[in-house]
Amino acid sequence: MANGDVNNTKKLHIVMFPWLAFGHIIPFLELSKFIARKGHKISFISTPRNIDRLPKIPSEFSNSITFVKIPLPKIDGLPKDVEATIDIITSEEMTYLKKAMDGMEKDVTNFLEKNSPDWIIQDFVQYWLAPISKRLGISRIFYSIINAWFISFFGSFENMINTNNCTSSPKLEDFLVPPKWIPFETKAAYRLHEARWMVESSQKNVSGVSDIYRSGVTIRGLDAIIVRHCHEFEGQWLKLLEDLHHMPVLPTGLMPPLVESSSDEKNESWISIKEWLDEKPKGSIVYVALGSEVTVGQSEINELAHGLELSGSPFFWVLRKPTRSGNTDLIELPDGFEERTKDQGIVWKSWVPQLKILSHESIGGFLTHCGWSSIIEGLMFGHPLIMLPFLVDQGLNARILEDKGVGIDVPRNEEDGSYTSDSVANSVKLVMVGNDGKIIREKAKEMSSIFNNKELHDKYIENLIKFLENHRKGKN
Repeated sequence: MANGDVNNTKKLHIVMFPWLAFGHIIPFLELSKFIARKGHKISFISTPRNIDRLPKIPSEFSNSITFVKIPLPKIDGLPKDVEATIDIITSEEMTYLKKAMDGMEKDVTNFLEKNSPDWIIQDFVQYWLAPISKRLGISRIFYSIINAWFISFFGSFENMINTNNCTSSPKLEDFLVPPKWIPFETKAAYRLHEARWMVESSQKNVSGVSDIYRSGVTIRGLDAIIVRHCHEFEGQWLKLLEDLHHMPVLPTGLMPPLVESSSDEKNESWISIKEWLDEKPKGSIVYVALGSEVTVGQSEINELAHGLELSGSPFFWVLRKPTRSGNTDLIELPDGFEERTKDQGIVWKSWVPQLKILSHESIGGFLTHCGWSSIIEGLMFGHPLIMLPFLVDQGLNARILEDKGVGIDVPRNEEDGSYTSDSVANSVKLVMVGNDGKIIREKAKEMSSIFNNKELHDKYIENLIKFLENHRKGKN
């Protein structure tokens, strides 16, 4: 038998299989690139339309990353051409997308049987992969592109699985306080309006199971969990995850993205955006972006618009409409808003190079929905956060980041989650220019030394790849 050193030179075949959301697909693709650079082979599974919409990968990966197109079965309740969450307009369609993804099981199984990979790195939705990978002897990892406190909030995988039982399903009050299994002080809890949404999403849906149940079954029997997190920022949550699930938990680091220097320089949109940013004083602009997948109601848009106007701060607001045509409920700005604020700010209604904007010296704050990727991008450049969370992990993120002193949670009505133009304006003013916000601005600036430390985060990836090499299927 070959000795350990020689054995470790064997190149791995790793299957990557993210949930059908670009906020998941892109981090899986970035991780694929890191692993492929070490000479390992990646098979990246998604649907045809999603793969066709991915950014072109550099030619250096042409022999190491293979895209595997597996069609999404057509099911009643899911409109034609919907293959990712970005195509979805209603929450009901989201559950049908999960049900459709369950229908990929047969084709995915055929691929795994034919190719016999060493590892499969999967997302939370595909709970049906557990028995398949076990039967085929494929080592299995769950990659959480969301941080460690969100998974920890739901306890052990046994606890997650039990939620599918009506008598054990989570109740409203369970989300309003930190769970009893967290052994340290934390502000991790949901507001009442967020908790209602969490209770709803933790119940069985048209797919026959809840999201929490999917996660629990996915985690049971894993070889490891990997998380986009690091020990230098709220590291106690990583240890808690290991204690809850009794398996290795490997942080990938925060994987701070690189600001592309060349590709956008001749892009007409970026040229006009940059000209506008260049005219503004250093640190004066609040960048406003609520992600591509948060559906914000008309009244919420109105209050946000009036709040930005009232704040007096220069703003750059990215307001993207749903990607699917034929939707009659398109969001409109308040009458006269753009005319009144033409000297104060810009509302941009198409794609923008977010990283390049955030890296511009005129940006001084980030009004965000608190998605984990957006938080990482904001704190990379030391921008204080004005937080307006809507879904899933975003409320917990806002609580913890406010507790860390790097931003503030916009005050809202506990009951229905509504906010006013005054609460938006006051939050923007405090973070951007107020004396009370000085410490927040300073703490956010300090945080960039962790969030933008590429060398630190690359070491986490190195450790993860060593783990994959040393713990693969069939290795003694």
